[in-house]
Amino acid sequence: MGKLVKDWGGKKGEEMQREDDPMDELQAVIGYRFRRPLYLKQALTHTSCANEAHAGHAGSNERLEFLGDAVLELVSSEYFYREKPELPEGSLTKLRASFVCEPALAYCAEQIPLNPYLYLGKGEEQTGGRMRASILSDAMEAVIGAIYLDGGYREAREFIYRFILNDIEGKQYFYDAKTILQEELQKNGEADISYRLLSEEGPDHQKTFTSAVFLEETELARGSAGSKKRAEQNAAYAALKALKIVTG
Repeated sequence: MGKLVKDWGGKKGEEMQREDDPMDELQAVIGYRFRRPLYLKQALTHTSCANEAHAGHAGSNERLEFLGDAVLELVSSEYFYREKPELPEGSLTKLRASFVCEPALAYCAEQIPLNPYLYLGKGEEQTGGRMRASILSDAMEAVIGAIYLDGGYREAREFIYRFILNDIEGKQYFYDAKTILQEELQKNGEADISYRLLSEEGPDHQKTFTSAVFLEETELARGSAGSKKRAEQNAAYAALKALKIVTG
Protein backbone atom coordinates (compact mmCIF):
# COMPACT_ATOMS: atom_id res chain seq x y z
CA MET A 1 0.00 0.00 0.00
CA GLY A 2 1.25 3.50 -0.79
CA LYS A 3 2.53 5.55 2.16
CA LEU A 4 2.85 9.18 3.07
CA VAL A 5 6.56 9.92 3.10
CA LYS A 6 8.85 12.93 3.41
CA ASP A 7 11.78 11.44 1.53
CA TRP A 8 12.04 8.64 -0.98
CA GLY A 9 15.80 8.29 -0.62
CA GLY A 10 16.95 4.69 -0.97
CA LYS A 11 13.63 3.39 -2.31
CA LYS A 12 14.08 0.92 -5.13
CA GLY A 13 12.13 -1.70 -7.02
CA GLU A 14 9.29 -1.98 -9.50
CA GLU A 15 7.19 0.68 -7.84
CA MET A 16 9.73 3.42 -8.57
CA GLN A 17 9.12 5.48 -11.70
CA ARG A 18 11.74 7.11 -13.89
CA GLU A 19 13.65 9.84 -12.02
CA ASP A 20 12.54 12.46 -14.55
CA ASP A 21 8.89 11.37 -14.61
CA PRO A 22 6.57 14.34 -13.86
CA MET A 23 4.35 12.06 -11.80
CA ASP A 24 7.35 11.09 -9.69
CA GLU A 25 8.04 14.78 -9.11
CA LEU A 26 4.45 15.50 -8.10
CA GLN A 27 4.36 12.58 -5.68
CA ALA A 28 7.40 14.04 -3.94
CA VAL A 29 5.61 17.40 -3.69
CA ILE A 30 2.40 15.99 -2.17
CA GLY A 31 4.29 13.58 0.07
CA TYR A 32 2.45 10.48 -1.11
CA ARG A 33 3.90 7.67 -3.19
CA PHE A 34 1.42 5.69 -5.29
CA ARG A 35 1.62 1.96 -5.50
CA ARG A 36 -0.38 2.32 -8.72
CA PRO A 37 0.83 5.57 -10.35
CA LEU A 38 -1.80 5.29 -13.08
CA TYR A 39 -4.38 6.39 -10.52
CA LEU A 40 -2.57 9.71 -10.20
CA LYS A 41 -2.23 10.16 -13.94
CA GLN A 42 -5.95 9.52 -14.41
CA ALA A 43 -6.77 11.98 -11.61
CA LEU A 44 -4.97 14.69 -13.60
CA THR A 45 -6.52 13.81 -16.97
CA HIS A 46 -9.26 16.22 -18.00
CA THR A 47 -12.12 15.03 -20.20
CA SER A 48 -10.80 17.11 -23.10
CA CYS A 49 -7.60 15.05 -23.14
CA ALA A 50 -9.44 11.76 -22.69
CA ASN A 51 -11.79 12.61 -25.55
CA GLU A 52 -8.91 13.42 -27.87
CA ALA A 53 -7.42 10.03 -27.03
CA HIS A 54 -10.84 8.39 -27.59
CA ALA A 55 -10.70 7.05 -24.03
CA GLY A 56 -14.14 8.34 -23.00
CA HIS A 57 -15.16 8.84 -19.38
CA ALA A 58 -13.13 5.82 -18.31
CA GLY A 59 -9.94 7.67 -19.24
CA SER A 60 -10.75 10.98 -17.57
CA ASN A 61 -10.79 12.02 -13.93
CA GLU A 62 -14.58 12.33 -13.69
CA ARG A 63 -15.16 9.09 -11.78
CA LEU A 64 -12.26 9.76 -9.40
CA GLU A 65 -13.64 13.26 -8.85
CA PHE A 66 -16.99 11.71 -7.85
CA LEU A 67 -15.26 9.46 -5.33
CA GLY A 68 -12.95 12.18 -4.01
CA ASP A 69 -15.85 14.54 -3.44
CA ALA A 70 -17.49 12.00 -1.13
CA VAL A 71 -14.26 11.33 0.76
CA LEU A 72 -13.60 15.06 1.16
CA GLU A 73 -17.09 15.67 2.53
CA LEU A 74 -16.72 12.87 5.08
CA VAL A 75 -13.24 13.91 6.22
CA SER A 76 -14.12 17.60 6.50
CA SER A 77 -17.41 16.83 8.27
CA GLU A 78 -15.63 14.68 10.83
CA TYR A 79 -12.90 17.28 11.28
CA PHE A 80 -15.19 20.23 11.94
CA TYR A 81 -17.49 18.12 14.12
CA ARG A 82 -14.55 17.34 16.41
CA GLU A 83 -12.74 20.68 16.22
CA LYS A 84 -15.76 22.98 16.55
CA PRO A 85 -17.94 21.46 19.29
CA GLU A 86 -19.46 24.88 20.01
CA LEU A 87 -21.00 25.25 16.54
CA PRO A 88 -24.57 24.16 15.69
CA GLU A 89 -25.36 22.11 12.59
CA GLY A 90 -26.09 25.10 10.37
CA SER A 91 -22.79 26.80 11.17
CA LEU A 92 -20.88 23.56 10.66
CA THR A 93 -22.48 23.15 7.24
CA LYS A 94 -21.56 26.72 6.26
CA LEU A 95 -17.99 26.31 7.50
CA ARG A 96 -17.51 23.03 5.66
CA ALA A 97 -18.93 24.51 2.47
CA SER A 98 -16.35 27.31 2.52
CA PHE A 99 -13.55 24.73 2.40
CA VAL A 100 -14.96 22.36 -0.22
CA CYS A 101 -16.37 24.87 -2.72
CA GLU A 102 -14.84 25.35 -6.16
CA PRO A 103 -12.83 28.54 -5.42
CA ALA A 104 -11.42 27.03 -2.23
CA LEU A 105 -10.28 23.80 -3.89
CA ALA A 106 -8.86 25.69 -6.88
CA TYR A 107 -6.82 27.82 -4.51
CA CYS A 108 -5.50 24.72 -2.72
CA ALA A 109 -4.64 23.11 -6.06
CA GLU A 110 -2.68 26.21 -7.08
CA GLN A 111 -0.76 26.13 -3.82
CA ILE A 112 0.59 22.61 -4.46
CA PRO A 113 0.64 23.38 -7.49
CA LEU A 114 -1.29 20.88 -9.63
CA ASN A 115 -1.47 23.18 -12.67
CA PRO A 116 1.74 22.05 -14.40
CA TYR A 117 0.82 18.37 -14.15
CA LEU A 118 -2.66 18.47 -15.71
CA TYR A 119 -3.32 16.57 -18.93
CA LEU A 120 -5.51 18.76 -21.13
CA GLY A 121 -6.76 18.59 -24.69
CA LYS A 122 -5.28 21.07 -27.16
CA GLY A 123 -8.36 23.28 -27.21
CA GLU A 124 -8.61 23.44 -23.43
CA GLU A 125 -4.91 24.20 -23.18
CA GLN A 126 -5.18 27.06 -25.66
CA THR A 127 -8.12 28.67 -23.86
CA GLY A 128 -6.50 28.77 -20.42
CA GLY A 129 -7.84 25.56 -18.94
CA ARG A 130 -4.72 25.05 -16.86
CA MET A 131 -5.71 28.04 -14.73
CA ARG A 132 -9.51 27.47 -14.76
CA ALA A 133 -10.96 27.10 -11.27
CA SER A 134 -13.44 24.38 -12.24
CA ILE A 135 -10.72 22.20 -13.75
CA LEU A 136 -8.37 22.71 -10.80
CA SER A 137 -11.03 21.96 -8.19
CA ASP A 138 -12.13 18.83 -10.06
CA ALA A 139 -8.52 17.65 -10.26
CA MET A 140 -8.07 18.23 -6.53
CA GLU A 141 -11.06 16.03 -5.74
CA ALA A 142 -9.86 13.43 -8.22
CA VAL A 143 -6.44 13.26 -6.54
CA ILE A 144 -8.20 12.64 -3.23
CA GLY A 145 -10.16 9.82 -4.86
CA ALA A 146 -6.98 8.37 -6.34
CA ILE A 147 -5.19 8.39 -2.98
CA TYR A 148 -8.22 6.78 -1.34
CA LEU A 149 -8.24 3.94 -3.86
CA ASP A 150 -4.49 3.47 -3.68
CA GLY A 151 -3.86 3.86 0.03
CA GLY A 152 -7.17 3.94 1.85
CA TYR A 153 -9.04 6.37 4.06
CA ARG A 154 -6.18 7.28 6.39
CA GLU A 155 -3.87 8.37 3.56
CA ALA A 156 -6.64 10.38 1.86
CA ARG A 157 -7.43 12.06 5.17
CA GLU A 158 -3.76 12.95 5.67
CA PHE A 159 -3.64 14.61 2.23
CA ILE A 160 -6.83 16.57 2.98
CA TYR A 161 -5.48 17.71 6.34
CA ARG A 162 -2.21 18.80 4.79
CA PHE A 163 -3.47 20.67 1.73
CA ILE A 164 -7.09 21.65 2.41
CA LEU A 165 -7.84 21.69 6.14
CA ASN A 166 -4.72 23.66 7.01
CA ASP A 167 -4.65 27.24 8.33
CA ILE A 168 -8.33 26.97 9.22
CA GLU A 169 -8.67 30.36 10.84
CA GLY A 170 -6.91 32.20 8.03
CA LYS A 171 -8.78 30.41 5.26
CA GLN A 172 -12.14 31.31 6.76
CA TYR A 173 -11.21 34.88 5.95
CA PHE A 174 -9.59 34.10 2.61
CA TYR A 175 -12.60 32.63 0.87
CA ASP A 176 -14.61 35.82 1.37
CA ALA A 177 -11.72 38.24 1.84
CA LYS A 178 -13.19 41.06 -0.27
CA THR A 179 -16.38 41.23 1.76
CA ILE A 180 -14.57 40.96 5.09
CA LEU A 181 -12.06 43.67 4.14
CA GLN A 182 -14.94 45.98 3.19
CA GLU A 183 -16.71 45.29 6.50
CA GLU A 184 -13.57 45.75 8.61
CA LEU A 185 -12.74 49.11 7.03
CA GLN A 186 -16.33 50.27 7.38
CA LYS A 187 -16.00 49.83 11.13
CA ASN A 188 -13.53 52.72 11.05
CA GLY A 189 -15.65 54.76 8.67
CA GLU A 190 -13.35 53.91 5.74
CA ALA A 191 -15.03 52.18 2.84
CA ASP A 192 -13.75 53.71 -0.39
CA ILE A 193 -12.11 50.49 -1.66
CA SER A 194 -11.23 49.82 -5.26
CA TYR A 195 -9.35 47.12 -7.17
CA ARG A 196 -7.05 47.82 -10.09
CA LEU A 197 -5.50 45.41 -12.54
CA LEU A 198 -1.76 46.10 -12.58
CA SER A 199 -0.47 43.56 -15.08
CA GLU A 200 -1.17 40.54 -17.27
CA GLU A 201 1.72 38.21 -17.95
CA GLY A 202 2.18 35.02 -19.91
CA PRO A 203 0.61 33.54 -23.05
CA ASP A 204 -3.13 33.82 -23.64
CA HIS A 205 -3.76 30.27 -22.47
CA GLN A 206 -1.82 30.67 -19.22
CA LYS A 207 -2.01 34.26 -18.05
CA THR A 208 -1.14 35.51 -14.58
CA PHE A 209 -3.06 38.56 -13.42
CA THR A 210 -1.81 40.90 -10.71
CA SER A 211 -4.27 43.22 -9.00
CA ALA A 212 -3.98 45.71 -6.15
CA VAL A 213 -6.55 46.87 -3.63
CA PHE A 214 -6.64 50.56 -2.81
CA LEU A 215 -8.16 52.55 0.04
CA GLU A 216 -8.86 55.80 -1.75
CA GLU A 217 -5.44 56.35 -3.42
CA THR A 218 -3.38 54.28 -0.96
CA GLU A 219 -2.38 50.80 -2.10
CA LEU A 220 -3.02 48.26 0.65
CA ALA A 221 -1.77 45.06 -0.98
CA ARG A 222 -1.35 43.07 -4.18
CA GLY A 223 -2.36 39.61 -5.30
CA SER A 224 -1.74 37.39 -8.32
CA ALA A 225 -3.70 34.48 -9.80
CA GLY A 226 -4.84 32.87 -13.01
CA SER A 227 -7.98 35.02 -13.18
CA LYS A 228 -8.78 38.65 -12.40
CA LYS A 229 -11.39 37.67 -9.82
CA ARG A 230 -9.01 35.42 -7.87
CA ALA A 231 -6.23 38.01 -8.11
CA GLU A 232 -8.52 40.53 -6.41
CA GLN A 233 -9.44 38.00 -3.73
CA ASN A 234 -5.76 37.31 -3.10
CA ALA A 235 -5.09 41.04 -2.85
CA ALA A 236 -7.90 41.46 -0.33
CA TYR A 237 -6.56 38.59 1.76
CA ALA A 238 -3.05 40.07 1.63
CA ALA A 239 -4.53 43.37 2.83
CA LEU A 240 -6.26 41.64 5.75
CA LYS A 241 -2.90 40.17 6.74
CA ALA A 242 -1.08 43.47 6.28
CA LEU A 243 -3.64 45.20 8.50
CA LYS A 244 -3.22 42.34 11.01
CA ILE A 245 -6.91 41.48 10.82
CA VAL A 246 -5.74 37.93 10.13
CA THR A 247 -2.36 36.33 10.73
CA GLY A 248 -0.44 33.63 8.93
